[in-house]
Amino acid sequence: MDWTEQLKAFRDANPDLPEGPEMHDPEPEDTVKRQPRLDIYIERKGRGGKTATLISGWICEQSELLQIASKLKSALGAGGSARGGDILIQGDRRTQVLEQLTALGYKARIV
Repeated sequence: MDWTEQLKAFRDANPDLPEGPEMHDPEPEDTVKRQPRLDIYIERKGRGGKTATLISGWICEQSELLQIASKLKSALGAGGSARGGDILIQGDRRTQVLEQLTALGYKARIV
């Protein structure tokens, strides 16, 4: 008896088993589970002496990054951008960014 016959016999013995792709429910994708810890730090270099808060460590599409940056900018009332996998917020707003990211469900730390 080869494996196909054994499988057929098993299916015949257990008719209530589901078939096909619905056999098991995939776990819902959650950005928090996929997202590693984010690093929040300030940078002045190359900005004419002005301070900018950077958030790095994102693993997501550019469109999703732009949406998150938009939420942060409007919540903080600050300017900024999302480029190269990082989000830039104008000014030294490390603690406020940490609070907002935690409220959105992301793990973050101030470096």
